[in-house]
Amino acid sequence: MLLAIVSDSHDAIAHLRWAVELANQRKARYLLHCGDLISPFMVKELALFRGEVHLILGNNPGDVWLLSKHCAKEPHIHLHGQFTFENFDGLSVALVHFPEMAQGLALTGRFDLVCCGHTHLFEVNHIDHTVVVNPGELLGKEGPPTMAFFDTDTRGVEKVVYA
Repeated sequence: MLLAIVSDSHDAIAHLRWAVELANQRKARYLLHCGDLISPFMVKELALFRGEVHLILGNNPGDVWLLSKHCAKEPHIHLHGQFTFENFDGLSVALVHFPEMAQGLALTGRFDLVCCGHTHLFEVNHIDHTVVVNPGELLGKEGPPTMAFFDTDTRGVEKVVYA
C-alpha cells in the first residue's frame, strides 16, 4: 500500500493540485497532510484525491470554522485538529505538525510511521522500528515543492520534487 505525505501547502493551489494528481496517478490509498493547509478553498483540491485524506491543522490553521465546514461536506476528508493517531491496515501512524513532537512519539515505540511538517524541509529519520517523515513543503518557499510516498510493504520513503 502506498501513502502520499504532504505538508505546509500554505494556499499554494497549483502545488497541492500537483501532489493530489501524482498521488492519484500512483494509486496512493491515503493522503496525509501534516498541517498548514490554511484556506478553506484548498479543501476543493484535496477533495480530488480518490482515497482517504487525513488532515491536521498545524500552527497556521487559517479559518478553522470554515475549514471544518468545507471538510464536513467531503466524506473522504478527515480533519483531525492538531494531531491524529490512525491505523491503516495494521500500520500504526501518527500525524503531528512539529518535528519535536514527532521525535517524542517515535521514541515511545507505539508507531510504525510518524509524519510531521513545520520546518519546510524534507527529512527522514529511523528511531528503532519507527520511520519519521517530514515531506518538506508544498509551498515552495525554501526551494522546489516536495512531497513523500511511503510504501508500507518495503517501509521505503520516496522524495518527489515538483518539476
